[in-house]
Amino acid sequence: MTYKWPLINNNISEEDKKVLANFILNTDRFTNGPKVKEFENKWSEWLGVKYSVMVGSGAAANYITTAIVRELKGQKGEVIVPPIGWVSDVSAIINTGFTPVFVDVDLETMAISYENIKNAINENTKAIVLVHALGFNGINEKLIELAKEHELILIEDCCESHGATYKGKKVGSMSDMSCFSFYFGHHMTTIEGGMVCTNDYETYQLARMFRSHGMTREADEETHKKYSKPDVNPLFTFAVPGYNMRSTEINAVIGLEQIERLDYNIQMRQKNLDIWLSALDPSKYYTNFFVEGSSNYALPLILNKDNNNIKEVCKILEQQGVEYRIGTAGGGNQARQPYLERYEFLVVGQLDKADYIHDFGLYIGNHPELTEKQIINLCRSLNNV
Repeated sequence: MTYKWPLINNNISEEDKKVLANFILNTDRFTNGPKVKEFENKWSEWLGVKYSVMVGSGAAANYITTAIVRELKGQKGEVIVPPIGWVSDVSAIINTGFTPVFVDVDLETMAISYENIKNAINENTKAIVLVHALGFNGINEKLIELAKEHELILIEDCCESHGATYKGKKVGSMSDMSCFSFYFGHHMTTIEGGMVCTNDYETYQLARMFRSHGMTREADEETHKKYSKPDVNPLFTFAVPGYNMRSTEINAVIGLEQIERLDYNIQMRQKNLDIWLSALDPSKYYTNFFVEGSSNYALPLILNKDNNNIKEVCKILEQQGVEYRIGTAGGGNQARQPYLERYEFLVVGQLDKADYIHDFGLYIGNHPELTEKQIINLCRSLNNV
């Protein structure tokens, strides 16, 4: 089906294609190489961190960061995670041997709150995964200090929030580790791709090894020597149980072009969000989001309790040719997904707000090309529900 207002717009320009074609015709190396390193450095500079490791996807970044928790904190324990997020936030916890602990979110940020996290911390807690859902900033100083106080690793999932800020710093630069996605529909794309970011050198070396089968030759000389054994080939010494999660030179070339337009794209998306929330009827839709520092790749649409006719809202969107998703980018409350029926998980408190988003929340695409007229006209139709 062709939509007038699709969820995802093609943001690969003709110039991107020309640059990529020229690269392909004039290179002999396509796998992870100098272009990947160049993009990693460019990304670190843009984000404001010391180290970045490009991987094959945001989900790969989720897995690597949680696997690093296992290396630093041991193989058993609990990881606090929001129910509003992507499946790989949770599956990474399960697949690295930890137990996911769900706590509820705040509607204002769609992220887990300080109080909910504080109530879930115990002697088994190893880390906190903070998801900046749909581009809203969920981090604050109290949360950072809480993690430090309890010696917990704080991971930011920024896959939907490139360029969101807190007190002038970009999200993804204030925690122990952060994850980004460069999937086709996000703020910028490498077609498929992701990034693990950190300011910690040991974490950086672990991420490099996890990205490439766990091989020590991917890390620095000191790390290589640390794991060397006289009866093991130094070119094939595996220090951690990794996989091939590398990206390619092709993806990096696109990333180097896309990052030049990233700030503009973020600015336009922020403008669209302001128009969107101003034009929606607050008596019918929730509009009290904490928008300071947000960088929304999608436009949220959550019905108020007195306006819970979600079928009618969906009908209007369909009539207007607007593609949408119910819930959030991860489908709503992850604790209600069938994959968890076979695995142990915990819930601390009630997940009332996550359930409400799951049942009465939607989102639609937020593209830099959208016009104010388009946004206002759609809001007028939605306000008639």
